[in-house]
Amino acid sequence: MEPVPMLLAMTYRALGDQFHDRLGQIGLEPLRPAHGYVFRFLKEKRATTVDIGQHLGVTKQAAAKIVTELDDWGYVLREPHPTDKRAQYVTLTTKGRDYLKFADNLWADLESEMAEAIGADTLATIKSGLAAYLRHVHGEDQPGLRPVW
Repeated sequence: MEPVPMLLAMTYRALGDQFHDRLGQIGLEPLRPAHGYVFRFLKEKRATTVDIGQHLGVTKQAAAKIVTELDDWGYVLREPHPTDKRAQYVTLTTKGRDYLKFADNLWADLESEMAEAIGADTLATIKSGLAAYLRHVHGEDQPGLRPVW
């Protein structure tokens, strides 16, 4: 059997692939995992492209490309920064917030399918164990979801 980190990575990839396959089946824009990380980052705040790039661990140019795609598709809005004329704040639009709700429901569906495959009790044990490990490593101040590339 593979070591736990490899199993976690393979499971994450399998769930992500299923998630994006379903997005493709319903005809949404060609959203990629990087877009999902931006949605989550902007869920409770607005941020600049530089902030988004730092969060994603990519260049400002790469972050700007992602923001432009999301803006073109209507998921985010760019607004002038009040003190820095070169910067813009990026916020989720109503369409972006609706997509997050949709994505949360889709992740819940995939989690239910996982529970059917491995058993609800097993999944509950895995979830509580992983949460306990994260508390052990980070304390109560969790760093939040960040890309693993």
